Amino acid sequence: MREILGRRRRFGRRGGSARLDAALTCATEWQWPVLPGAGLRGDGDRTRRCACPDPECAVPGAHPFDPGLLAATTDARMVRWWWTNRPTAPVLLATGGRAPCALSLPAVAGARALTALDRAGLRLGPVVATPTRWALLVAPYTLERLGELLYAQDRVPSSLRFHGEGGYVVLPPSEIGTGQVRWERAPERTPGSRPKGAAVPSPWLPDVEAVLDALVEASTSAPDGGSRLTH
Repeated sequence: MREILGRRRRFGRRGGSARLDAALTCATEWQWPVLPGAGLRGDGDRTRRCACPDPECAVPGAHPFDPGLLAATTDARMVRWWWTNRPTAPVLLATGGRAPCALSLPAVAGARALTALDRAGLRLGPVVATPTRWALLVAPYTLERLGELLYAQDRVPSSLRFHGEGGYVVLPPSEIGTGQVRWERAPERTPGSRPKGAAVPSPWLPDVEAVLDALVEASTSAPDGGSRLTH
């Protein structure tokens, strides 16, 4: 527990050092591939313009640009180089493969879904919150498995997004165009003792099937508009 609380405090610090720490924890301890997001330029809170060339970027700061998504890595040297040169860059998790996947939905629907899941006694994994959307990290799933689950649903609102292979999620303590990114539910280490010198186990993740029904139900009343990449 002390280890997890320490990580929460570290992830909660503002500034470039906190983002470097967060990126290194994800990449080296948990083996989650990360890369820097486009980030913001100008006067931050006053302008929130994306650093990419698109003056009308729909997701300021919260997307890959340079490098592209395929550059995501768990290599500590690369991670240090990126955030040493760009200390305020958002931390992006490249989802899918052996890395976590995610499901995201509007913030109001996300809060409603978490209440329902807690009431059902379901153990949740990390939950990322931005001012507009919440993302629940889940165990890796294949496109085929996801397709089977969605086929069984009567309706899947377009406000519910799926972040699998070839996708990404912005992680705390990043700052993006809509505001600060935070942990609504911080990562928790998988229970069990760890032999001295053994690798740090990555955070526990639920199966996508365990949370999908509640997220679909919570999203049904949420607005269906918006870009696939909206954060």
